[in-house]
Amino acid sequence: MTSQPARKNSRSSSKLRVQSRRVALLIESSRAYGRSLLLGIAKYVRQHRAWSVQSEEWRWTDGPPAWLTKWDGDGVIARIETRELATSVRRLGIPVVDLRGSMAGCDLPLIDTDDKEVSHLAAAHLMDRGFRHFAFCGFVGANYSDTRCLWFVESLARAGFRCSVYQPSKARKSMQTVAHEKRGLLDQHDMARWLAALPKPVGIMACNDIRGQQVMNMCRRTGLVVPEEVGVIGVDNDEVLCELSDPPLTSVAPDTVRIGYDAAVLLEQLMAGCKLQDKPVFVPPKGIVVRRSTEVLAMDDRQLAAGIRFIREHAVDPITINDAARAAGMSRRAFERRFISTIGRPPKAEVIRLRLERAKELLTESDWTLSEIAEKTGFNHGEYLHTVFTQKLGMTPAKFRTSLRLIDTDRPLFLGLGRKF
Repeated sequence: MTSQPARKNSRSSSKLRVQSRRVALLIESSRAYGRSLLLGIAKYVRQHRAWSVQSEEWRWTDGPPAWLTKWDGDGVIARIETRELATSVRRLGIPVVDLRGSMAGCDLPLIDTDDKEVSHLAAAHLMDRGFRHFAFCGFVGANYSDTRCLWFVESLARAGFRCSVYQPSKARKSMQTVAHEKRGLLDQHDMARWLAALPKPVGIMACNDIRGQQVMNMCRRTGLVVPEEVGVIGVDNDEVLCELSDPPLTSVAPDTVRIGYDAAVLLEQLMAGCKLQDKPVFVPPKGIVVRRSTEVLAMDDRQLAAGIRFIREHAVDPITINDAARAAGMSRRAFERRFISTIGRPPKAEVIRLRLERAKELLTESDWTLSEIAEKTGFNHGEYLHTVFTQKLGMTPAKFRTSLRLIDTDRPLFLGLGRKF
């Protein structure tokens, strides 16, 4: 009888002696993107209580920290921007997960934002705003910028549109991301000429929020009006940068918390000796946070614009296509014909799309039942919402809600459903 407590205490002591894995985090905290990655990793650490984390204030352009060469750890998660850092972490001989992907031939496990989907969302958003002229402004030579440019141009080409791409007058040598961004401040005369020559109104995708802010600053200096003449969308949803822009910048929101969390899961598997497929993992963005830089219907057909505005303002109300046609001052037949010609889908399909957008938001942000959400999004009945949602998005509303709550994280103000490319 007296031996049982002793054995219990022995097991408890054994658990206390188990050492946590020692993990180094080389991720910048100076940017919203890096801070969100760290939040995702922190969520994993809190849930599993399995790591002792080594980290410090570090910029992704810095060289390897002095302590790294003699550090006796179990794994590393890093945003690898330089060849020097890539070499240093590989020499440790321990599992490493990269969250940057800028070093060709680095051959480290990679988890990063899905730039193809980022560009598709941006293109769809600008087309849905009525733009028919498009441009891309990035940092030529920065790998993420060149990749986003490629997919943005392709997305527009599939929809039958061409895209102007900003090219600086002087060729750029390969350099780090921050150097590209600083160099971008010196492009003022080149960019001013390029912006002035673009057909208006034009929708511009910037490779990130920093470039988006630079584009809008140049628009203001040259007298171009945002968003009426130039609509701008960035990437990263850095709230400080976006709100400091004038007007505030619309941005694609990457799912950085999930990237950080998934990177921690991957590193734990690698440290446990699991053999994983040597393929990069690309995480889709959360959606688009719409701000004033794209809050416009950029079309010459003012009657049609009035009808589209009516649909977007009243999509979840019990409206009919006849109501939208009257708001446009047209017959239903003429309205439907011009709507399809301009937008590429019938007005009824646009109403369904917007209702699904709102349903996705409520599934994400509330605990309401499907019937309650259906009532508030114009579907009226939960069964009908379930059917349409599953047909259009390829998953049930319940599965959609569950997939978002695997990790408790803030969602964007507007989830971009986008077009089918």
